[in-house]
Amino acid sequence: MSAGTVVLAGTVLFAAGCSAGGTGLRDGGPAHTDPVSKSSPAATPPDHVPATTGASGKPAKKVDPVALLQADPKVSAEVKRDLKPCTGKEYPIDVSYGKVTGNSAVDIVVNVLSCADALGRGSYVYRSEGGTYENVFSDEQSPVYAEIDRGDLVVTRPVYGKSDPLAYPSGEDVITYRWDGDKFGEQDRVHTDYSNVDGGAQPAPAVTQKN
Repeated sequence: MSAGTVVLAGTVLFAAGCSAGGTGLRDGGPAHTDPVSKSSPAATPPDHVPATTGASGKPAKKVDPVALLQADPKVSAEVKRDLKPCTGKEYPIDVSYGKVTGNSAVDIVVNVLSCADALGRGSYVYRSEGGTYENVFSDEQSPVYAEIDRGDLVVTRPVYGKSDPLAYPSGEDVITYRWDGDKFGEQDRVHTDYSNVDGGAQPAPAVTQKN
């Protein structure tokens, strides 16, 4: 098993944590986001999770995102250390299921958020490989949030100036990645500067830049 391959639990609960900032999926297709809660600590993952999917596009067996992240060597020690419930049993995690790597089985997009301000701590994409899940994309440059948009992976990153409050970033970068059969490659990058109207966080089309 490669360093990026994660074998994970077959019985679990999935998706969005205590974040109010998670946006879920842009696709109207098979992906879905649900609250993550756990009644007990993540168990050691069993041998594999079947790659088959149900009618909803989710894996035939639910995937435990906490166990998935904790078992992944590509997830930083800092993210793992801080991966705790915000309140009660709910973790600050958004999980989306959809097709983003051209695989016959659905892919899993996991966003880890902060409890205090719901900022993205890390974004990860897991692809089913031979009955296990392999990490094929990681971005831990906070703040960050990843989504599936019409088969592409779209990563959004707010841009803050030195004096910007968390609620009002100066702008944002939106980066589109596409699977090339082996890995994700950047296809497009759009940077938007926000105006200061009504306290900021308002798009200013006149200064939007596209690379």
